[in-house]
Amino acid sequence: MPNLSLLMLLLPALGWGLLPPIVSKIGGRPANQIFGTALGLLIASIGVFAVVHPTTDAKSFIMALLAGAFWIMGQVGQYIGYQKIGISRTMPISTGFQLIGTALIGVFIFGEWSTTVQRIAGVCGIIMLIIGIWFTSITDQSDGKGSRGVILRTIIMLLFTTIGYCIYESIPKGLENSGLAIFLPESLGMCLGVIVYLIFSHQLDAFRQKTSYLNAIGGLVFSIAAVSYIFSVRDNGVNTAFIVSQVSVVISTLGGMLVMHEHKSHREMVLTVLGLVLIIAGAFTTSLF
Repeated sequence: MPNLSLLMLLLPALGWGLLPPIVSKIGGRPANQIFGTALGLLIASIGVFAVVHPTTDAKSFIMALLAGAFWIMGQVGQYIGYQKIGISRTMPISTGFQLIGTALIGVFIFGEWSTTVQRIAGVCGIIMLIIGIWFTSITDQSDGKGSRGVILRTIIMLLFTTIGYCIYESIPKGLENSGLAIFLPESLGMCLGVIVYLIFSHQLDAFRQKTSYLNAIGGLVFSIAAVSYIFSVRDNGVNTAFIVSQVSVVISTLGGMLVMHEHKSHREMVLTVLGLVLIIAGAFTTSLF
């Protein structure tokens, strides 16, 4: 069914790209957004488990639980970034950091890029990612979300919180079970991670706020993207599925400007487009070879 394979190929980019403008439009603090997202993911994973009945071993279950908890670290960083500098700046920067981090973990832990051609392509890809991140962070504004000081502090915050994403994305590579089998334990880990975050950030009031539960819509959208990505990998191959899924950064960046009315000067817009092209090209280069 080629049409279904094409749908599975496109849904991850669409779902992950729409998540940022959806949660930003619903509103609330990052605490509300992360609580709702984790709740929506848990609901979806229970539904998938009830239908598919996937099985996993104890080691995979525990490691998936841990991966989900680390995902919270990365996602909270993104949600804070939306409020500090906007979606259209946060997403290219965060995505670029994720791609660099997962590529380096693949090299140093999983022994990827074993040939000279792969190493050269990988280094070129990382350089493109770095330049792309730099282009999308350039601003002509001096106050508010465009302040250079605010942008610099947010970039540093995203650099550290993206470690959570990199661990989340890397753990499944070392497991015997993956895909739908670890979807439920991952979402349970996400919920545990949220509880820990809310306790240590003294934001337990998020449990009582309506906005938190409305943000579950974001979690359901993320779930659609995550499940369709699993099927896309099966039907289209890892490289094709991964590269097409990175178009989500374009969708989310445009969504930030169109839905949240984030303003950019002509120079900022040109540099953002160039940066996005370099980030997509970097993703292509680091994963294809």
